[in-house]
Amino acid sequence: MRSVALSPQAREAALDAMSSTELDVLVVGGGVVGSGAALDAATRGLTVGLVEARDFASGTSSRSSKLIHGGLRYLEMLDFRLVAEALQERGLLIDTLAPHLIRPVPFIYPLTHHVWERFYAGAGVALYDTLGLLSGRARGVPHHRHLTRRGARRIVPSLRKDALVGALQYYDAQVDDARHTMFLARTAAAYGAHVASRARVVGLLREGERVTGAEVHDLESGRTIQVRAKQIVNATGVWTDETQGLVGERGQFHVRASKGIHLVVPRDRIRGDSGLILRTEKSVLFVIPWGRHWIIGTTDTDWKLGLAHPAASAADIDYLLDHVNSVLEQPLTHEDVEGVYAGLRPLLSGESESTSKLSREHAVAHTVPGLVVVAGGKYTTYRVMAKDAIDAAVHGLHTKVPPSVTENVPLLGAEGFAALKNSAHVLAEQYGLHVARIENLLGRYGSLIHEVLALVVDDPSLGEPLTGAPDHLRAEIVYAASHEGARHLDDVLARRTRISIETFDRGLGAVEEAARLVAPVLGWSDEQIEREVEHYRKRVEAERESQKMPDDETADSARMGAPEVVPLA
Repeated sequence: MRSVALSPQAREAALDAMSSTELDVLVVGGGVVGSGAALDAATRGLTVGLVEARDFASGTSSRSSKLIHGGLRYLEMLDFRLVAEALQERGLLIDTLAPHLIRPVPFIYPLTHHVWERFYAGAGVALYDTLGLLSGRARGVPHHRHLTRRGARRIVPSLRKDALVGALQYYDAQVDDARHTMFLARTAAAYGAHVASRARVVGLLREGERVTGAEVHDLESGRTIQVRAKQIVNATGVWTDETQGLVGERGQFHVRASKGIHLVVPRDRIRGDSGLILRTEKSVLFVIPWGRHWIIGTTDTDWKLGLAHPAASAADIDYLLDHVNSVLEQPLTHEDVEGVYAGLRPLLSGESESTSKLSREHAVAHTVPGLVVVAGGKYTTYRVMAKDAIDAAVHGLHTKVPPSVTENVPLLGAEGFAALKNSAHVLAEQYGLHVARIENLLGRYGSLIHEVLALVVDDPSLGEPLTGAPDHLRAEIVYAASHEGARHLDDVLARRTRISIETFDRGLGAVEEAARLVAPVLGWSDEQIEREVEHYRKRVEAERESQKMPDDETADSARMGAPEVVPLA
């Protein structure tokens, strides 16, 4: 498939195109479901627009546990259909759609009771594996196995001896959620979708009862355009109710926000070659291998404050540290925490007082003529949610449209990935880089690695590591702005890369060099560079301050101390 760059010029062209023609479908929301819906619609031959108010994946879709999984704990809720569906999608993503972005990861589940727990938990994990096989697709991951206490501690030496009597090891998969979502949007653009971030829907157009389009405000230039569309898909996640309010309708269902926070710690703080899954009094807690780091999460608490920047409080951080330390020989402290991130899950509102008990299933409705709403669900099943949303939109088009084909549409970067992975040493020699560097790049770009390295060929200085974040090449920062739709430093450091959570200084050591690298691509003046750097510093300062606060209210107030990203001057 021909690659298309989400460049500044492509963004302008997309907005111009959307304002000058009537679309079949306009998708509102550039998270994983909205981007997936745009790809689904574009690959059915429809004319499609995708608008996102901030950056792709800037909400929930960049702040997940970064797992592609069936939801092992949903088996206890007897939600076999949801688990089977998610496991089918997991196999599809690993094998076909995004092998460059999604890979198997092992987890150890410590057993704390003799006999009955091994039988009970073992039966659950065996059923989990069986549902994966029955999905009709290759499982993509190894089978589970039983371990003795000694066997488990051989794999994870940091486990306390008295924390387990034995263990189970099973496999799921992990994903860089923000990059995967961006790849969805970029692949949609490659199939003809008009894609624009920093384009906020401020009103919906109506003719009688029917929604016929949207007013879209370009946050970069300040202009407002009208986009006509036969069908609009509202895929705004936790903002669903707010977007629904633009038509003055209450809607057929409501979304409840559940906050989940995660900690990032260096890999050497926990000795082990496998992730962990631990039971808590409310839910489960994961310790997830993440390159040279571990991700620890998550919490699951109701959130009723501002949706744009959910804050992690000191109580949230202490909760995670206390639970993970209960099984570790060497306890983690606040000083071990490199990064913290908080996200909101869009759960379908129900009767349960506990958000951990609300359904992860999704709902699709034609709430008013011309407007389809999709809400709920989980990251792993985004493709099914997107398909269902476009199916509903197609029903409203009253014309013959082909069925969804996204189960057979690999994302950009997937084609040829396996061959390139096998020949990483050849690429290393060709470009004069270490094999480990090539392998890391392949895991972020897949077969699009050649586009990144072409920048290095043109300017060898871009082959140098980024100051303050040596895991990344300077070329990656330029590429984020020229090809991946990044418009501001936050986009580059928090989502195209994960520098903001993978360095103890939260990316402050890299921010100035990153700003000067993207400035020529984005047309920034020296004054704009200074504003961008200052904004990023204030964001880090506000987040650090919020993480010292005792509760949600005070943490939210502290996080609001940093203004929204600055528009272009």
